[in-house]
Amino acid sequence: MSTTKRKSDARQRILETAERLFYAEGVRAVGIDRIISESEVAKMTLYNHFASKDELILAVLMYREEQFKSMFDKSIKRHAKKGLTLLEAFFAALKDWFRSPGFRGCSFINAAVELADSEHPASQFASAHKVRFHERIKEILVESEGAKAADVAPAISLVVEGAIITAVLQGTPDAADIARSAALSLIPKNTRKKS
Repeated sequence: MSTTKRKSDARQRILETAERLFYAEGVRAVGIDRIISESEVAKMTLYNHFASKDELILAVLMYREEQFKSMFDKSIKRHAKKGLTLLEAFFAALKDWFRSPGFRGCSFINAAVELADSEHPASQFASAHKVRFHERIKEILVESEGAKAADVAPAISLVVEGAIITAVLQGTPDAADIARSAALSLIPKNTRKKS
C-alpha cells in the first residue's frame, strides 16, 4: 500500500470518527485524544492532516455537507419515484432523516450554537450551508409548484428549520408532516403548476 493511500485512509478515518462523535456528543465535548484513539491513528497523523481542532471541525462540517446532500437527494428521488411531487418528496425525505437512528438535529446548527462565535470558520461554513440548503428548498418549490412559489421560500425554509428543532426536542418525526402541511398552506393556490 502506498504512503499516499495510507494517508488518505487515515484522514478518512479521522473525518468519519470525528463526524460521528461530534454529531452524537457535540464539538466541544469531544477532545482530540478521543478522536485519535477511536480513529486508531497517531497524534502526529491527525496533526499532519488537521493543524488544529478548529480546522478539524471545519473539515468535518464540509464532509457532513457532502454526506447529508447525498443521503437527502437519494431519499427525495426514492419518494418522487413513488409518485409524490418533488415538494412532497422533500418532506418525506425530511421525515426519513428525523427517523434515522441517532438523529440529533442539524450538525450545522449544533456546531454554530456550540461554537458561539460567528467569526469561527466552522460557524461561517454552517451559515453558508444554510444558505445553500434554503436555496435548494426554493429550487424544489419552483420545480414542484411553479415560479411564483419562490416568493414563499423564505417562510417555508423557516418552517423546515423549526421542524428540525422540534423533531429533536420532541423526539418524534411528526414535525415533518406538520411542516409539509404548513408549507402547502403557504403556497397560493393560483401559483401552483398545472399537472
